[in-house]
Amino acid sequence: MKLSLIAGLAAVAFAGAALAQEPAPPPGAGAGPSPEMMAARQAMRQACAADFQSLCEGKAGREAMMCLRDNADKVSQGCKDAIAKMPRRASPPAAPQ
Repeated sequence: MKLSLIAGLAAVAFAGAALAQEPAPPPGAGAGPSPEMMAARQAMRQACAADFQSLCEGKAGREAMMCLRDNADKVSQGCKDAIAKMPRRASPPAAPQ
């Protein structure tokens, strides 16, 4: 029991570190993620910890997030809800023609 609890906590910690990685914002775009993004990430870490451990073990950063999205049909409903609530980045403006 203790071993599974320790393994679960380690998975949550690893998933948090993996999902917290984000490329540096472009110059003038601000110092970091918005409070909304940080709250959504935290909620997703909690909701998807078991799914991450079973489906995406060994993946980190963007690869981990893409793994969860690629396996959306296999993750728990709570994880699906948390992924759906993640704010999307705005698309860059189209280049003038």
